[in-house]
Amino acid sequence: MASIVSTQHEFAVDAQLERVPPGLPDRIADDAHALDVARAIAARFAPGAAARDRERRLPWDELDEFVASGLWGITIPHAHGGPAVKSETLAEVIALVSEADGSLGQIPQNHFYALEVLRVGATPEQQAFFYERVRTGARFGNALAEIGHKDFKRRTRLVRSGGGWFVEGQKFYCTGALFAQWIPTHVVADEGDGDVAYLAFVPHDAPGVTVTDDWDGFGQRVTGSGSVRFEHVPVRPEWVVPFQASFDRPTTIGPFAQLLHAAIDLGQARGAFAATIDFVQHHARPWMDAKVERAADDPLTIAQIGDLKARLRAAELLVRRAGRFVDAAQAAPDERSVAQASVAVAEARAATTVVSLDAGSRLFELAGTAATLDDLGLDRFWRNARTHTLHDPVRWKYHAIGNFYLNDTLPPRHGAI
Repeated sequence: MASIVSTQHEFAVDAQLERVPPGLPDRIADDAHALDVARAIAARFAPGAAARDRERRLPWDELDEFVASGLWGITIPHAHGGPAVKSETLAEVIALVSEADGSLGQIPQNHFYALEVLRVGATPEQQAFFYERVRTGARFGNALAEIGHKDFKRRTRLVRSGGGWFVEGQKFYCTGALFAQWIPTHVVADEGDGDVAYLAFVPHDAPGVTVTDDWDGFGQRVTGSGSVRFEHVPVRPEWVVPFQASFDRPTTIGPFAQLLHAAIDLGQARGAFAATIDFVQHHARPWMDAKVERAADDPLTIAQIGDLKARLRAAELLVRRAGRFVDAAQAAPDERSVAQASVAVAEARAATTVVSLDAGSRLFELAGTAATLDDLGLDRFWRNARTHTLHDPVRWKYHAIGNFYLNDTLPPRHGAI
């Protein structure tokens, strides 16, 4: 069977299949500008985070502002009109937004993942087409995870029928799909000698696409991580990008994706730490045996804060270091550089997983019973961290790290390490 990817088609999309918010996003000039803008919008998002979480209120307006800021296009290469910021900068942007609102920080993760897949494996024509859409305000979601189908033959498929290509299947944990103009979808196609994986960019409003807001997890409540059903959905060959081939050779898709997950957890930890400082300083009562007037003067509380801050700072430095390894591997990808990036990111993810959970828990230990009042919404930090850190088990991060240093075994190449 012929390859499903073609560069001979006209790159076009029906207007009704691509509803983009009006107005072009702002242009981000460079890394410093990206960080300044991220700090500004994070400050605006933070006050409403608890209410959005409590009410499960989807952040449509906030996302429109987020996209309009220009931050969703910051990894687009210079050749296509983007600022091509460093991975370290992108991670800090995600961390800043996640510190303000963990759900808002997670929504663009798969958007940037799709951009990295395009950078690594798409044709120049595909890159030009999709980069231009992002530059003008389009956002990507995702439909990667299957609903309980371990049988490869039952997974979401790309099929040829009646002279066209169609997507058939159902996905879950589709973070951001609800808000997206395009849904990059993991599909398998029969290539004659076996199934091959691709990423099909499916317009949100294509006939046969049903996106359902049925995510009811106790954390990350407003990420739009529901389900997507594809019923004979037509796709054009030029919207289909090699996926499996991008893991058959050393590429940065895996460590890049994991770096963003680490950044989300880092932001969650920062948010919980800031909330702890505020509550201990202004609301908490000292324990009677401390014999002090203020909770902030309790020596055991001070020690706990110091311990938590030291480990939070270590996690921050590991994320920055991991970003530099990812950039090095993007510039010169080979087995060793990609493995080193994967291990550096695994180290960061291990640290951010632990500190985000610990920060969310210690908030209550140090702030006291008053911090559990429901209208404060302080439990969201732990709930969000616990939910998000379940994406990939941290025990396997430690295994990859240990196996690399002890046995010089390179980590597997996939999106979860």
